[in-house]
Amino acid sequence: MMWNWKDMLLCIIAAVFVGCAPHGSLRHADLERTVARLGHRNWVVVADSAYPLQSHPGITTVLSGQGQLETVRQVMQILNQSGHVRGKIHLDRELQYVPESDAPGIEAYRTALSQILRDADVREILHEELIGKLDEAAGTFQVYLIKTDLTLPYTSVFFELDCGYWSGAAEANLRRLMSQSFE
Repeated sequence: MMWNWKDMLLCIIAAVFVGCAPHGSLRHADLERTVARLGHRNWVVVADSAYPLQSHPGITTVLSGQGQLETVRQVMQILNQSGHVRGKIHLDRELQYVPESDAPGIEAYRTALSQILRDADVREILHEELIGKLDEAAGTFQVYLIKTDLTLPYTSVFFELDCGYWSGAAEANLRRLMSQSFE
């Protein structure tokens, strides 16, 4: 395999955060190690090929080397098995409106993605709002962006990580109990 300086630089950057897999593909074990280091308030994004390389130092971008749907499945599997985090899933609201005539293959993609996410709680948010959330999070927390080879618009899948062993209901109960003790 012939490497140019850009590929080598991306590999070095990826090696710092998750290891450099052969032929540019993201290895399952490397993704598992990365998720093990992440916690609530971190983000994992599985993005299409045109997703921009963001300049904020809190955002790490790596190349998947595999299809987008396969990468989404892999991230979901690792998050579901982690125990310490769970992903709140966000999709671009625009995705449901992209017509097949403008993006051939989008209907098949939406069908396949809905099957993968069928048991998940998915929220649809405007793309620009999601980018703003990433920028805000990256100011303090790590955003791990996995870029795939998909060439369809508005297809990124955003996993906002939350604590896997502490629910929102438990947090609300804790706050209620604390407020009662201050009265």
